[in-house]
Amino acid sequence: MFFFDCQNKFIIFVKQFLLQIITLKVSGSGTLMAKKKNNGVRLDPAMLAQQKASLVRKNRQVILLNDKEQEALNAYCRKFKVRSKASAIREILMEKVLLELENNHPTLF
Repeated sequence: MFFFDCQNKFIIFVKQFLLQIITLKVSGSGTLMAKKKNNGVRLDPAMLAQQKASLVRKNRQVILLNDKEQEALNAYCRKFKVRSKASAIREILMEKVLLELENNHPTLF
């Protein structure tokens, strides 16, 4: 009997909880989570402008691919639904470069 009594109490609790959620969403009178406080931290606009300017790409690199390389790139872009081949090549290239630099860092001895 104890098990069924606990089970019934749990079911009643869940029903009441769901009813509260539904009424909150319908009435819009409250939220389930507290709003985050704004601490008043503001970023310097000059610093943001400088950071944005430093990320502008102005150096051009041109590469030539043979037919097999081009087909492999096209297959990769189709398979992973890449919209921009330039961004895919840039991401793959920088990942490889950073990995090599990390693996071949200078040692003291």
